[in-house]
Amino acid sequence: MSQGEAGVAPTRASRRPAAERPPVEMSFEFFPPRTDKAEASFWASVEKLAPLAPRFVSVTYGAGGSTRERTLRLVASITARTGVPAAAHLTCVGASRAEVDAVVESYAAAGVNRIVALRGDPPEGPGARFEPHPEGYVNAAELVAAIAMRGGFDVSVAAYPEKHPESANWQVELDNLRRKLDAGAARAITQMFFDNEDYLRLLDRAERAGISAPIVPGIQPIHNFTQVARFAARCGATVPDWLAERFEGLENDPESHALVAAAVASEQVAELMDRGVAEFHFYTMNRSSLVYALARVLGRRGAVGRGERAADS
Repeated sequence: MSQGEAGVAPTRASRRPAAERPPVEMSFEFFPPRTDKAEASFWASVEKLAPLAPRFVSVTYGAGGSTRERTLRLVASITARTGVPAAAHLTCVGASRAEVDAVVESYAAAGVNRIVALRGDPPEGPGARFEPHPEGYVNAAELVAAIAMRGGFDVSVAAYPEKHPESANWQVELDNLRRKLDAGAARAITQMFFDNEDYLRLLDRAERAGISAPIVPGIQPIHNFTQVARFAARCGATVPDWLAERFEGLENDPESHALVAAAVASEQVAELMDRGVAEFHFYTMNRSSLVYALARVLGRRGAVGRGERAADS
């Protein structure tokens, strides 16, 4: 979030009353669990957050399609179990067009009509050189166009508040975002960011470039600062010094870490709400408590789901 010249977050007194804020929409992202115990935690989290009536929940897609079957099974089950619309992630890494198209058809056959379409990172991880499959889609724009041609899907794509590491400049970045939206995507969801000014500058740049589709901020609650900072470094998201200082020395103090994490995330979303942002996408890490608390900050109310302890174990 923006800390201003004094290095502090906006005060409560400076914030607009809830009645003056626009109605807020939200969505949640999960990843496919690898074990039976992790799957129990996954479902406990989904079921705790479902009463908050999110626009949708999404399930990620492992590198090279490694979680393809689990992603499909979970996405197909979410709506059946909770009534919440579900979106499946899809990448074009390491797969031919025919293979990717077959996945799209399997989603359609399972009644899944939302896709988060991404080029995807190379198997070696973020930062490695991307090499498209010889018979595959070259980028996310081509993938979106193919999904749109098939029809029947609501498609989201990615945006980058600090510019994708492979984009040489902002013109390249915005051109790529425009191509994805022009190909048929309904909205973009951003990578995590921790300085709100990065997101707000992206909105300004997009508006000047004639991009009018919604760009939804992706918010990463910090369940584990060390893990989040490590992943942020890999994908090109900056962790500000002031944020690192807040978590310094809390590695072995989970109670204080959780309190600081809740304060940081609530400050971030409250400031964005004050700036007129009315939709958020939360990266849950398959945990529910922090995201549930943030939903309360956003004015959403929901019954505490069963298995809360399991959901955050």
